[in-house]
Amino acid sequence: MSTFVPLISSGVAGPLGVLHLPRLWLKLSLEAAGKLAPGYPGCGKGYDGMTLGALGLDEAATKDFIKSKKPTYPQFEAWVKANGKTVTADAIAKHNAAVTGYIHDDETRKSILSANGLPDGSPKDAVNLNNLDDWYEFHSAVLK
Repeated sequence: MSTFVPLISSGVAGPLGVLHLPRLWLKLSLEAAGKLAPGYPGCGKGYDGMTLGALGLDEAATKDFIKSKKPTYPQFEAWVKANGKTVTADAIAKHNAAVTGYIHDDETRKSILSANGLPDGSPKDAVNLNNLDDWYEFHSAVLK
């Protein structure tokens, strides 16, 4: 069975305007289908946990919805609006600022840049470093 590196960036938002939510949907959907690439958690403690927390979503209920209903992304967003306890413009704005403002520790930054053959330096933000990491993993798994 093929597995897939999730290539939707944490810097992407759907119609609801929540950064990382499309990536979380993709990772949970792939995990539910047994198709998430090794090394990727369906729901980790970083951006995944931040997103669930910001919207007031229960992790188990979110996973169960995706596993049982296999929703499209718009169907998932509709469920988020109906089930999230804090799906407000203010909560979304604060969450998005936290996502774009998150900076990886020095060791993580250096590791990702080094794996990509880049010197230590830019980018420093986690969204763009994670993009580089995903693209590297995709290249290694599919294109190499």
